[in-house]
Amino acid sequence: MRRESLLELHYIAHFDNIISIYQEGILSHNKAESIPHNSVASEIIQDRRRSKSVPGGRHLHDYVNLYIHGRNPMLFKLKHKYGYSELCILSISPEVLNMPGVIISSCNAASDYVLFEPAPEGLDIVDEELVFARYWTHPDQVEQWRRASIKCAEVLVPDHVDAEFIAKAYVSCSDSKIMLERIMRDAGLNLNVAVNTYLFFG
Repeated sequence: MRRESLLELHYIAHFDNIISIYQEGILSHNKAESIPHNSVASEIIQDRRRSKSVPGGRHLHDYVNLYIHGRNPMLFKLKHKYGYSELCILSISPEVLNMPGVIISSCNAASDYVLFEPAPEGLDIVDEELVFARYWTHPDQVEQWRRASIKCAEVLVPDHVDAEFIAKAYVSCSDSKIMLERIMRDAGLNLNVAVNTYLFFG
């Protein structure tokens, strides 16, 4: 994948967490444990991530996991668990790639077949065509699993991502846009909220 193709990174968040994200930044799993929050993460996946480390680096739970593209199997599964009415995808500036210690994963970082490389050069291991593909389905089940994992390619940022890197929030519908704008306004905060039905499988 080429750096110039990466216009933004994505972080999936519940509306309940937006205020704390603006106050504390986006925190790694380990950093967020001490702060009340509504996690949208799968416990099964988190168990896998808890025991996995980046070669020569730290445990996955010490990193904020940003997706290269939020329209992925993780978000698709959340539709059945939460619905999309109170979920947003935060658009994160790709400038985070220049932060110290940032790692790129070729697919879901919890995968047994993942490759890790330092950013920003590590973008070379990301299959741009498959990450941004509309779908990951395939007649061959093994190939479908591979594509689903690649769709979840990540940028791993140590500890936290400052709120200043947040450019906007995408939501699934106009009702969600009104709701999130009200949450931000009531807290005295400002956030550009845009409806993007494509990201939410609309």
